[in-house]
Amino acid sequence: MTAVDTAANGHIVGTRLRRKEDPSLLTGEARFVDDLVVPGALRVALVRSPMAHARIRSIDLKPALDMPGVVAAFTGEDLAGEWAAPMPCAWAVTTDMKNPTHFPVAVGKACYVGDAVAVVVAESEYEARDAAEAVVVDYDGLPAVVDLEDALSDRVVLHDALGTNTSYVWELTPDPAAVENAFSEAAHTVSERYVQQRLIPSAMEGRGVLVVPAPFGGDYTIYSATQIPHILKVMEAVTTGISETKIRVIAPSVGGGFGSKLNVYAEEILCLALARRLKRPVRWTEERSENAQATIQGRGQIQHIDLAADRDGRITAVRVRLVADMGAYLQLVTPGIPLLGAFLYSGVYDIPAYSFSCTGVFTTKTPTDAYRGAGRPEATYAIERAIDTLARAIDVDPAEIRRRNFIGVDKFPYNSASGLVFDSGDYGRPLDRALELVDYQSILAEQSRRRSAGETKLLGIGLSSYVEMCGLAPSRVLASLNYSAGGWEAATVRMLPTGKAEVVTGTSPHGQGHVTSWSMIVADRLGISPDDVEVLHSDTAVAPSGMDTYGSRSLSVGGTAVYLATERLIEKAKLIAAHQLEAAAEDLDFSGGAFSVKGAPNRSMPLAAVAFEAFTAHNLPDGMEPGLDASSTFDPPNFTFPFGTHVCVVEVDTETGGTEIVKYVAVDDCGNQVNPLIVEGQVHGGVVQGAAQALFEEAVYDTDGNLVTSTLADYLVPSAAEFPNIETASTVTPSPTNPMGVKGIGEAGTIAATPAVINAVVDALAPFGVTDIAMPASPERVWRAISAGGGVAGGTRKEEA
Repeated sequence: MTAVDTAANGHIVGTRLRRKEDPSLLTGEARFVDDLVVPGALRVALVRSPMAHARIRSIDLKPALDMPGVVAAFTGEDLAGEWAAPMPCAWAVTTDMKNPTHFPVAVGKACYVGDAVAVVVAESEYEARDAAEAVVVDYDGLPAVVDLEDALSDRVVLHDALGTNTSYVWELTPDPAAVENAFSEAAHTVSERYVQQRLIPSAMEGRGVLVVPAPFGGDYTIYSATQIPHILKVMEAVTTGISETKIRVIAPSVGGGFGSKLNVYAEEILCLALARRLKRPVRWTEERSENAQATIQGRGQIQHIDLAADRDGRITAVRVRLVADMGAYLQLVTPGIPLLGAFLYSGVYDIPAYSFSCTGVFTTKTPTDAYRGAGRPEATYAIERAIDTLARAIDVDPAEIRRRNFIGVDKFPYNSASGLVFDSGDYGRPLDRALELVDYQSILAEQSRRRSAGETKLLGIGLSSYVEMCGLAPSRVLASLNYSAGGWEAATVRMLPTGKAEVVTGTSPHGQGHVTSWSMIVADRLGISPDDVEVLHSDTAVAPSGMDTYGSRSLSVGGTAVYLATERLIEKAKLIAAHQLEAAAEDLDFSGGAFSVKGAPNRSMPLAAVAFEAFTAHNLPDGMEPGLDASSTFDPPNFTFPFGTHVCVVEVDTETGGTEIVKYVAVDDCGNQVNPLIVEGQVHGGVVQGAAQALFEEAVYDTDGNLVTSTLADYLVPSAAEFPNIETASTVTPSPTNPMGVKGIGEAGTIAATPAVINAVVDALAPFGVTDIAMPASPERVWRAISAGGGVAGGTRKEEA
């Protein structure tokens, strides 16, 4: 790193510092799970069901066991004695939620294509894969159930012991009478049905796990490409019965997660059990087809949303009913994912009456779970699509309908009808800035000109104003939702005798830039260079306490813990400095990395000297423990609520259906920013993922439950070539829930982008009478929508009043 530029106020926090993590990643020096060399490690290959729903009549392992290099092979029944408990689900969203028993290797029945039915262990990866193909499995095929509404009918019941495909029904209607009255008295109503297609997370690095048993003592070190080493450690102990004290989990460099690595997977549990059984290191590395079939998938919902509004288009109630696809089993937090958006279907709008219900349903498909945004993109999509429909119904500009309904600045903290208290907001500012940056009136004029001229390439403009719920969050609130873990985070900060600082954090980064951001927070307060701060993370032996990384919680919870630990360290250092300077602690100032006596600046002591005194312990205040370090565990008092407005401009070729994003503006408010460069990078990546759902990506199953988009030749992950420059800007509305005033940004782009892009496509197709289009809006779907419209109807949209 080069010398640090400081902001105008002299602080490091708030400056655009390049990430400390990047050189090792860019030069290939970083080590991922599959890069780790462990002599004698066995390789695992899984035999996966080619059928979506089938009873397992028999499994013949002998052909595999006779092949070169094969050490062992097991069925699910063979491994039954290895499990102290089934695979974990940490979120029982209702007391009567139905959760089928799920083991790492299926016993008796396969419930989706990719379900593991046997495991082969060999000396090399290729020997293991070849032997897995030799295993003979006799299946008795059963009907698949892939359609959510068909699953609800229980025509085909996936889990016999449950007797139904419905896992749970969860409802949130604080005042039913208010909702009914609002709809009965409404001047305008909107009723929409949207489908959130399934998505395949497709991280650059697939999953991988390596388990190394100690030669003596029964200890195990687990290396996993995971977002949650601390949670994984607990769940490995619960599932295998091995004492948690005997398990160490390390997440080395992790090549992306996007929520898909916020999970406890069968392969992670299985490799630990095999290492225990075989007393040798065991490893498994995912193939890309396994990533598509056996890593969780995201989204998967049918959304029904109704709006009631008065004559001026002010919304008086929102009513939502979801059917959510659980897939074949409940993974770690599968049932709770739709509930993370349950409180946000009112969006950024001042809506007095609210009703939400969700029915979770089993299907013969890959289990769903967290994917970037986890419930909040779905909620934002529904309300932002529906409010555009309301704008059309009362013939006002989409920007104007949003302004009429925004929560007023004077109402914060805002008690929402869903029960959440929004911490702070000023929703009009990002909208104004976004319209200015996109040059809204000029785009409208050009759109009108093209329509009037009968051109074949039409412009569409889409808006999306969003609020999200970040910083997962107060432990007592999570308890009220029946979530099995807390929302706290832990950190320790040490000042070493050489004047360098060391940070131990419970967060586990996989691309978010925690090392840089945490270094900046500590360096800013201690008056040292970020180069002199080392951040230790992602190893449960080094950082024994933590709740890991997901839900845009890292900065607002984990970063706050780092900040508070640093403040405690300064307070201890002040006592030592006061003792050395023979002054009262309250008479000392701390600035620029040194303590000085107020009114006598020549009487000062650098923090590095204090650290050395704490190390030698030759002259400390009576009763003070040696060493200059401090710890903090922060349990936030509330979620944080970032917000913003994104505007997308698309060009649709009416002859081919091809859609191109020609301009994209994102204005986000994540409170105070530690590093604006990292904020922009997170927004860019998020926008691409959200736009990818709108235009490119879809996990498609046929009626027999086969995933027909199982390779990257069929599943369209976009590249940089499909996107223009993404223009970013920000407003700053600090959060009152933490001392740094930060909120979170990691999922904002994904949350806002999908409805912005689809609203733009629908707007472009308005002359054809198109008011909705299924995602992804592929050229074929767009062309069919145009053809169904029968020709250009003419007309222009009403401009903002």
